[in-house]
Amino acid sequence: MSAIVLPDFLQDETEEQIMSRMIARLPSDLDVSEGSYLWDALAPVAAEVVQMKLEAREILKRAFIQYSYGNYVDARAADRGVTRKSAVKAIGQVQVTGAPATAIPAGTRFSTTADLSTGTPAIEFVSTAQASIGAGGTVLVNIEAVDAGAEGNVPAGAINQLMVPIAGVTAVSNLEATSGGALQESDDDLISRYLEQVQRPPDTGNKNDYIRWVKEVAGVGDAICIPLWNGPGTVKVVIVDSTGAPPNSTLVQQVQDYISPAPGMGEGRAPIGASVTVTAPTTVSINVTATLTYAAGYDPASVRASVEATIDTLLKGLKIGEDVRYAAIANAVYDTPGVADYSNLLVNGGAGNVAVAEDAKAVKGVISLT
Repeated sequence: MSAIVLPDFLQDETEEQIMSRMIARLPSDLDVSEGSYLWDALAPVAAEVVQMKLEAREILKRAFIQYSYGNYVDARAADRGVTRKSAVKAIGQVQVTGAPATAIPAGTRFSTTADLSTGTPAIEFVSTAQASIGAGGTVLVNIEAVDAGAEGNVPAGAINQLMVPIAGVTAVSNLEATSGGALQESDDDLISRYLEQVQRPPDTGNKNDYIRWVKEVAGVGDAICIPLWNGPGTVKVVIVDSTGAPPNSTLVQQVQDYISPAPGMGEGRAPIGASVTVTAPTTVSINVTATLTYAAGYDPASVRASVEATIDTLLKGLKIGEDVRYAAIANAVYDTPGVADYSNLLVNGGAGNVAVAEDAKAVKGVISLT
């Protein structure tokens, strides 16, 4: 975004320049030397004029949402009924192992392990319903993060602590990654939705409308709309979460309820007669193999982990239906700190691009690096 063009009267001007202008307006026979009565009286005024010009610039910026920030963005967006999306708590399940019939009360707290070497704090979760360990010695307990935000999206196996011991419980672990956690919507994202509302005014249920409606739900990152996917009057909306990953079932249902809780009835955002299906994209696993040459002074295991994380970030940044370019994977590998070179790079077994269907999303598969 280019910088705002300031009017002439708000251009940079020093105290000395302002003083010179004011002094030039005085009769020439008056003493205006530095330290004189008039000089001392005008100097504070010049300083205040400089400050007022700086503040006037900020006021001018607030008139244009592209240059605004914080509460001012909220206030301007509210004029069009666009509100900032709140942070969302991650959800998932944890498997509790122990003696059969052991009760796990609602509100039981679990956590990841803090890493003191990196200063990474433990992420806390709380059970949302009571459960009881079954005859097989395990039970899956529904949990949500204590704090909203993307930090609650932790990988499988990361939750391994029971914060308050329960007699009869021997182990806890999340078998799958938690998901759905999202930060409060940023200024840039809110501004983007506001401008979309202004530049593409609401219609009567066209493709842009559906995408805009979906993005109003907290936790949604992006979406596509496929009209007539299953015959006349049908609409499919495919969504990803705010991290770019396929959404969990809870978020899919929230969007479905917001857009069209009852097919064709017009009780949500969708117009009467539209049968809307909200769904996660089908996934295309991207498997990568490569032989790395490590730069001096780098730990190979850490470099491999960084390469895998970089590939994951790249894939999450792709849009629904966007193909995976071999060159992009190659650049992600080579640009990772600690990688001096690479060879034998294969993406899904080949050295070419990977095609992704219109309603599919590329996700990280098996990354094998040596």
